[in-house]
Amino acid sequence: MAYQKVEIEFNGQPLTMETGKMARQADGAVVITYGETKVLCTVVSAKKMRPGQDFFPLTVNYQEKFYAGGKIPGSFFRRERGTTERETLICRLIDRPMRPLFPKGYMFETQLMPTVISADMVNDPDTIAMVAASAAVAISDIPFEGPIAAVRVGRVDGKLIANPTLEQMEQSDIEIVVSGSKDAVMMVEGESDFLSEAEMLDAIFFGHESLQPLIEAQTELAKLVGLEKREFIVAETDAALEAKVVELAEANIKVAAKIQTKQERYAALGDNRTAVKEALAEEFEGREEEISAILGSVEKRVVRQMVA
Repeated sequence: MAYQKVEIEFNGQPLTMETGKMARQADGAVVITYGETKVLCTVVSAKKMRPGQDFFPLTVNYQEKFYAGGKIPGSFFRRERGTTERETLICRLIDRPMRPLFPKGYMFETQLMPTVISADMVNDPDTIAMVAASAAVAISDIPFEGPIAAVRVGRVDGKLIANPTLEQMEQSDIEIVVSGSKDAVMMVEGESDFLSEAEMLDAIFFGHESLQPLIEAQTELAKLVGLEKREFIVAETDAALEAKVVELAEANIKVAAKIQTKQERYAALGDNRTAVKEALAEEFEGREEEISAILGSVEKRVVRQMVA
């Protein structure tokens, strides 16, 4: 992959996205520099799906190393510590808006590895890592209905600020991380002092508008790289088996879903699953996992229809 670079000004600071120099064996690798903070994110996705795989195994492993701040671990062995609570929470921030944008039926093991390689102690690297994760997938051949971007929204002296500095955040009465695509808000997480609904909506819409240049930069970088998305085969459900499961399970699911007590509702759904599996055990021997997957989708569909 040839070296490519996109540079924009974001919130008064230069922001660059680069690819083609580091981690070239990964399916996608992007280094984002914002101020003096740098985050490298790599993504790798398996070419073959594990037998019997029935979910999308996406792993996000965000890391903040001591060397990023010019420090050496203070322990006797000078080794990095294990994953911190902050790192775990940032992994979830990255996972939540991105997971729904992988195509339905894509169940190939995928790993995202955002690593902070330089921290300027001015800009928080978490939202930069979220953008880097999206950019790495966007430029790769991995199917993805993105890109997405994220900003932190603060408010100082009544003025909303996108990606405020750590110093500004100490004065802010709002801290909201807004993640979204070009057309929609994908996730909101944060805290604030008491706010009206209108003030909260203003902050969310301000965040979504502010992240648009980051999406445009990713789109431009992906065009420069020019990789075609890989094709994959979606495992099709056996229509005959699905019809049998619906016939046996749907009515009982509707009854169980109306039970108000959680424990009793779960028990009724569990009994229904067991009864369906036993009824189909002889005709569809050895296909218990497929039956379970169909039951799950039927339960989800029935409950959604009842709520709607």
